[in-house]
Order: sequence, then structure tokens, then C-alpha cells
Amino acid sequence: MAEKTPSLALQAYERIKGNILNLTYPPGMSLTEAALTKELGMSRSPVRSAIQMLKTEGLLISDYYKSITVKEITEKDIREIYQLRQLIEEAAFRFIFSSGRNEEYSYRIEEKVVHMCAVSADPYDWEIADTAMHMEIISILDNERINRIYENNMSELIRIGQYSVKNGMHIPQANEKLREMVRFMRVGDYEKSYEILKNCHLETGLSSALKGR
Repeated sequence: MAEKTPSLALQAYERIKGNILNLTYPPGMSLTEAALTKELGMSRSPVRSAIQMLKTEGLLISDYYKSITVKEITEKDIREIYQLRQLIEEAAFRFIFSSGRNEEYSYRIEEKVVHMCAVSADPYDWEIADTAMHMEIISILDNERINRIYENNMSELIRIGQYSVKNGMHIPQANEKLREMVRFMRVGDYEKSYEILKNCHLETGLSSALKGR
């Protein structure tokens, strides 16, 4: 049975959203329905529907005059996202060790890190892979509400993460530090492995993202 082709509105939504997340349409960029219609080679109706979906998600905003703008990323947004990540991931990382599953999770996280290394040449693909690695960490909590918090903030996680790369976070160095973290996890060294996650990944990501503000 043939797979159902996504509707034109969904195709438009995915293409516009992809360009927002990979920063082709950077924060603060003005967009118009007419320009998007021409760029995507579609009629206005599916593009209009896609714009409405992205407004609902908060990635696009419009003012009194109905002009369309890609949502800005503020310093407050960056600080809140990284505060959220540190609070949840610290608790999850500690539980990986206290539950005695550090060796198991070292292999699970290593699989994600291998993928990060494979896509290092593309900051967008690397950031998606990085987000998957962090989701693997919090999976230990087996908490659907926490998963939804991350999923609801996924677009901001990806956009802010690319800010970090753009403003000085060095991908090969980050990958190497994560490999080192995995090695410490495997031998049960919580202090050293968490130090890498916190100082060399979360805190470096925060400071790099803030450089562009």
C-alpha cells in the first residue's frame, strides 16, 4: 500500500519550520506570505495554513499590521532554557548512577555521541543529534511530563544550541569531551563524568549562546 503524501500545508509547514530551526530564517527576520509562496512554489492557501501553525507554536509572530517575523531569542530565553536543562539533567544524571545503571547508560549515550561525531560538519544536524543525546539522559527518569517539557521547548533548544556553535562552541572539542564523559560513566566515576556534562557542555553552551546577545 502506497504511503500517503503529506498535504501541501504540512509540506509548507515542515519546510518553513526547517528553515527557522536551521537559522536560514534567523530570529527577527521579516517574512511575507507572498515571498514564501514564491519560494516554496505553492499557492497561498497551504502557505497561509503553515504560517498559522507556526504562529500557534510560537515560532512566528505577527503585529497589529499583520507583518510576520521569526520569533527573536532573548537573553532571558537562553538563560531559562539552560536553567531548565541543568535542573532536570543534573537530577537525571545523578539517578543514572544511584540506580546502578551508569554502565548501561554509558553505552546508550555513546551511541548518540557516535552519531554526533558523524554529523559534525553540519551544525544543524549536530544540534539535533545533541538534543537526542540529552533526551537519552533524561529517559532514565521515565517521566512523560518531563519529556513533554523538553518536546515543547525543542525548537528553542535547537535554535539556541546553534547560537552556541555560531558563537564559539567548538564541535570537535565538545564531541571529544562527551567521549571522555562516557568513559568515566563506564567506570562509575560520577564526579568526573558530571563535571564534563555541566562545565564543558551545559555551561559552555550557555556562555557561547549569550555571546551573540
